[in-house]
Amino acid sequence: MLRISGVVLPGNKRIEIALTAIKGIGRSLSRTILAELSMDLNAKADSLNETDQARLRGRVEKELTEGELSRKVSLDVKRLQDIGTWRGYRHRRKLPARGQTSRRNARTKRGKKKTGLSGRTVLTKT
Repeated sequence: MLRISGVVLPGNKRIEIALTAIKGIGRSLSRTILAELSMDLNAKADSLNETDQARLRGRVEKELTEGELSRKVSLDVKRLQDIGTWRGYRHRRKLPARGQTSRRNARTKRGKKKTGLSGRTVLTKT
């Protein structure tokens, strides 16, 4: 059972895929890390010995992952809101921030449709 950055990695998976269970590490960064450490991509996470685990743990700790990454993202959004940018305004209003149409779409971001008293769908200008 391999534990890195507070996450227990799935032991039955290849180490390249198992590292992606950590928030902030995707496939490309996983490959880069394993190439730097000259480790086999196809090795199972449970089959790593203690020295390999320690090297891997040390290398992953150099990256922004899990709580640190979430904190950085939320502070970045807060900074945008504080300085009054358009993107910050869109974040504050819970609307798409990257130029997508939001009059009819964006249900994932905006939530369930709001209806009036008659049950008829109310369109709101955005």
